[in-house]
Amino acid sequence: MNDRGSVKAVLLIILAVLLVAGIGLYGTVKGTYNELVKLDEGVKGKWAQVENQLQRRFDLIPNLVNTVKGYAEHERGVFIDVTEARSRVGTAGNIPDKIEANNELSGAISRLLLVVENYPQLKANENFIRLQDELAGTENRIATERMRYNDSVVVLNTKLRTFPTNIIAGFFDFEKAVLFDAPEEASQAPKVEF
Repeated sequence: MNDRGSVKAVLLIILAVLLVAGIGLYGTVKGTYNELVKLDEGVKGKWAQVENQLQRRFDLIPNLVNTVKGYAEHERGVFIDVTEARSRVGTAGNIPDKIEANNELSGAISRLLLVVENYPQLKANENFIRLQDELAGTENRIATERMRYNDSVVVLNTKLRTFPTNIIAGFFDFEKAVLFDAPEEASQAPKVEF
C-alpha cells in the first residue's frame, strides 16, 4: 500500500505540474495572440489615416490639373501622366499596389509642379496658389501619416520575428505588414534650370 500511495502521490504531482504548465502555456499563447491582434489592428488604423490623406490628394488633383491646363495646354504629356497615375491610384486594390500607385502619382505631381515654373502668370493666379497650398499641406499630412504607419509596421514586424512570438504568429497566420517607402524620385534632388 505504501508503494501504491507513493505512486498516487507522484501521479498527482505530475498531473499538477502538467496542469500548471498547461495554464502557463495557455496564458502565454493567449497574451501573445491578443498582442499581435492589437498591433495588427494598429497597423490597419494607421493605414486608414494614410488613405484619408491620399484620398484628399486624389480629390484635389483634378482641380489643380484643370487650373494648370488653362495656362499650359501644350504640356499635354504631363497632364496625361498625372491623369493616368491618378487612375492607377483609384484602381489599386491592396496595400502594396496602393503604395506603388501613390508613389507614381507623387512623381507625376512633381513633374506637373515643375511645368508650373515656366508660367509666371499661373504662379500668380489666386486659385492656383490656394490649390498649391492645399496640395503642400496634404503632402505634409501624407508624410506624417506615412511615418506613423511605418512606425507601427516596424513594431508589428519586429514582434512577428521575435521568439517565441514567431511560432505563435505562424500558427495563427499573422503576416508581416508592408512599409510605405518614399518614391524613388524623393531620393533625387530636383533639377532647377535657370
